[in-house]
Amino acid sequence: MIRCKRVYASIDAQDGQRVLVDRLWPRNVRKDDLHGQWLREVAPSDALRKAFHAGAVDFAGFTQRYRQELAAHPEHWYALLDLAGKGDLTLLYAGKDTEHNNAQVLAQWLEDELERRGPASSPVCYATDNL
Repeated sequence: MIRCKRVYASIDAQDGQRVLVDRLWPRNVRKDDLHGQWLREVAPSDALRKAFHAGAVDFAGFTQRYRQELAAHPEHWYALLDLAGKGDLTLLYAGKDTEHNNAQVLAQWLEDELERRGPASSPVCYATDNL
């Protein structure tokens, strides 16, 4: 399961792997308090981030452009896909808006990719009684 959570929220046992997905380090958070890793390269480009925060791009436009950036650079998010496939993954972000942020877009992107991949193949067992 992929969750999104503010980096300032308390750590929960259900968080699983915790990954900060913002380009900038959040204010007032010590690096040893993260209890996870930081993948700044998976965040939106500086130009897109600044345009969204300035209001030059609405959330729909931000989402579309960020998804284009993700499509162009699978090497940035592929490790997250593997983590999500193995268990719980919490994408951390610093923004105050809990519905309109890059972590939400990234979470949906990863969910779409996991669905596109389909269920993991499992070994097939054949009964030998009828052979």
